[in-house]
Amino acid sequence: MQPNPHLEDEDIVKYWSKAGTPLGKARLKFRVKFKRALWASVLALSLGLKRVIDVIISACALLALSPVYAATALLIKLEDRGPIFFKQERVGYRGSRFYMWKFRSMVINADQIKDQLLAQNEHGSDTVTFKMKHDPRITRIGRFIRKYSVDELPQFWNVFRGDMSIVGPRPCVPREVVMYTVEDRARLLAKPGLTCFWQVAGRADIDFAGQVRLDVEYIRSESVWLDIKLLFKTVPAVLLGKGAY
Repeated sequence: MQPNPHLEDEDIVKYWSKAGTPLGKARLKFRVKFKRALWASVLALSLGLKRVIDVIISACALLALSPVYAATALLIKLEDRGPIFFKQERVGYRGSRFYMWKFRSMVINADQIKDQLLAQNEHGSDTVTFKMKHDPRITRIGRFIRKYSVDELPQFWNVFRGDMSIVGPRPCVPREVVMYTVEDRARLLAKPGLTCFWQVAGRADIDFAGQVRLDVEYIRSESVWLDIKLLFKTVPAVLLGKGAY
């Protein structure tokens, strides 16, 4: 949610010129300060409520889904004996760095063979993001857990810690941020989340420009009610597995 003092700078200049008397200008100053303080209070209350909801949902999910965590971990180990989890540095709210956790869905040497696959990028060779519908690095178990977003379940731990939120722009990797335009950096004005607008609208089928547009749209209209709406839309999106690869 972006700060909104209600009176833009241009409006303040206009009203100031019309205030005339010292008393009128004093009233205008009070009005501006009061509205900005009121909005700051509303913003703090909204963010506080969102954090409480995040903690409750993530704690319940970590407990309720523990059998799924155990089964997924066992299947990953049985397939290739590699590590169960995959962690990657991501950029969060206002540029803060954190490690995001996933169940490993790729072969152990996935990063080493990535350069050979760049020409097959679904989002184009010059794009910020890298996606392939038939990525040969993905394991058999990995393809299933990716389709139904099971690989993302460890991120409830990130939410519980406060690195992420349940709803918010998906966290980006540092190399992506370096390539951001000024407009793209607006994505960093909200805490990253497990689900967002483009996650329920097409996921990986949406190109980078579309992802940025939808993320910025979310940030400008962020509210608890919008988050609830997106959560309900996330359920069928995950079950159908559309755009997940």
